[in-house]
Amino acid sequence: MGPDSKRAYVLSNLCVVVERILSFLPTKALLRAACVCRLWRECARRLLRTQQSIEWVSALEPGPSDSHSLVRALAEELENVHVLPQTVLYIADAETFSGHEECHRQKRARKRNSKEIAIALEKLLPKRCQVLGLVTPGVVVTPMGSSSNRPQEIEDGEAGFALLFPKIDGVKIQTFHFFNDVKSRFFDESKFTEAGLKDNAELRVILLFVYNSWKPGANRFLHQIVNCLNEKSIILAGGHVESLTSLTSEDHSEVGDSCGVAGLAFSGPQLQSATVLLDQDVIDERTVEAAMERLKAANIPEHNTIGFMFACVGRGYQYYKTKSNLEADAFRKFFPNVPLFGFFGHGEIGCDRIVTGNFILRECSDIKDDLFHGYTTVMILIHLGSTRANQI
Repeated sequence: MGPDSKRAYVLSNLCVVVERILSFLPTKALLRAACVCRLWRECARRLLRTQQSIEWVSALEPGPSDSHSLVRALAEELENVHVLPQTVLYIADAETFSGHEECHRQKRARKRNSKEIAIALEKLLPKRCQVLGLVTPGVVVTPMGSSSNRPQEIEDGEAGFALLFPKIDGVKIQTFHFFNDVKSRFFDESKFTEAGLKDNAELRVILLFVYNSWKPGANRFLHQIVNCLNEKSIILAGGHVESLTSLTSEDHSEVGDSCGVAGLAFSGPQLQSATVLLDQDVIDERTVEAAMERLKAANIPEHNTIGFMFACVGRGYQYYKTKSNLEADAFRKFFPNVPLFGFFGHGEIGCDRIVTGNFILRECSDIKDDLFHGYTTVMILIHLGSTRANQI
């Protein structure tokens, strides 16, 4: 048997060798390799089941004028990731994603452009993937390459990120979307159950994003939603965004210009989470770090954990007397190996709360927490439990 025949025999029969070789391939190449033969297909399937670490794509530099830098970055980097995304959350800046032209004709063009960019992003992702896309006044993003990279508060300029969540053992992530039906005064709470937000003993975290909150009737609608979800055993955090641009598998035609709420629900017994509110009294580096110490005291494991920061557009560079990136830097000081993502928005949702195996931050009572805020920042940690992968 010649050398070529020996190699062919090994690559056609020895799954240990094949699996080891295939483990070096990014997911797109692995899926192509799975088409070679039955052995390679089975090896590829086993490898895909082990790829349970979150990855992300960051865009921090301007892209082509006819698109957005996040589209370009996603097109390039999806060739290199080692996960098969099941759920994707992407957030991009409003200024360059949608524009801010003022005349009526240009506004219509702006909406068309925003939709085209959203469609271009979605086409890059797997067809069965849940996609939630948001546009916000500013973006908080950790550069690609390492979870220990310095997170950036980008209040102006082109930026965005896409968080890629694979299928994770013991964790279920669901997208949801509700909008205000002006014809009905009361919200049908059965929709919560359908979305996994009620009668779900394993629900741990809800990320909640509000759009068109200035519309008539929005305040009543939002309080109906949040009051039903405001439970001590659930982390509820998020904020008011500029617009919702993507929510796959959904018809937007009936939504129109209504106020709406979209988000992600995280369920699973292994999930742990904590959140703190940096209120209007947090005005300098010392008080920011005191808030981070409260979050650190929750003892959330840092391995396989992601951080979110939802800040008011009134905070940031000007709020801290021209000292930039202060809150993101404080987070990194206390959580050096946890990547941080989020945005600057038009209002914040959250409070001080911890949900672990032992609920300890606040004593449970019948009094609902006040979750709507302005000129604040909400910081949140989500630990996704132990996975087969070693690192985020």
